[in-house]
Amino acid sequence: MTTTPRVALITGASQGIGAALVAGYRKLGYAVVANSRSIEASDDPMVLAVPGDIGRPGVGKRIVDTAVEHFGRVDTVVNNAGIFIAKPFTDYTDDDYDAVTGVNVRGFFEVSRAAVAQMLGQDADPRGGHLVTISTTLVEHANSAVPSALASLTKGGLNAASRALAVEYAARGIRSNAVALGIIRTPMHRPSEYDTLAALHPVGRVGEVDDVVNAVLYLETAPFVTGEILHVDGGQSAGH
Repeated sequence: MTTTPRVALITGASQGIGAALVAGYRKLGYAVVANSRSIEASDDPMVLAVPGDIGRPGVGKRIVDTAVEHFGRVDTVVNNAGIFIAKPFTDYTDDDYDAVTGVNVRGFFEVSRAAVAQMLGQDADPRGGHLVTISTTLVEHANSAVPSALASLTKGGLNAASRALAVEYAARGIRSNAVALGIIRTPMHRPSEYDTLAALHPVGRVGEVDDVVNAVLYLETAPFVTGEILHVDGGQSAGH
């Protein structure tokens, strides 16, 4: 077993924001447990790839258990994995509901529950534990051009849960925050869409992956910040 001072568990880590977060946490000196449905092993011995669909019961706890077996602890969880389906409300199917709530809600619940239990039971670190959850600014700034009630249903709940956990565990040294995103340049979008999507943001551009990583790492290194919903959305939540 390899031991290390700090360990971050990142879901949805195979591409886009998740892969960049793995690199960001490694630069901070963290070991990383990287999860996605299908993720390849890393050449970096301090990055442990753990495949698994967190929308399935029991997978979240298995990932945390594997992290502890390999690195001895879990200090941070970044709940990055998520499913976003934009369509009119009455067009959503039962399969859509199961897919979105499975990953966005069950995945958050099972990974975070197991991780917090581990954080509470392991040797105390003066920097404490940390949960960071990736959300969307659409929760607070709905847009008729992007109908996405399932995103609001699930991510809105995660915003509320992030605040609740911040208060519940503040005295136990565990912080909880969320990062609410606007449109970010990732494989989720076609390059031809970005000019149109840029117009959704007052700053006139879409976000870059580095914008998200910088926000998450700020929260990681800000011990007096908890219960925060940090908007990384080019001013979208402020108005237009």
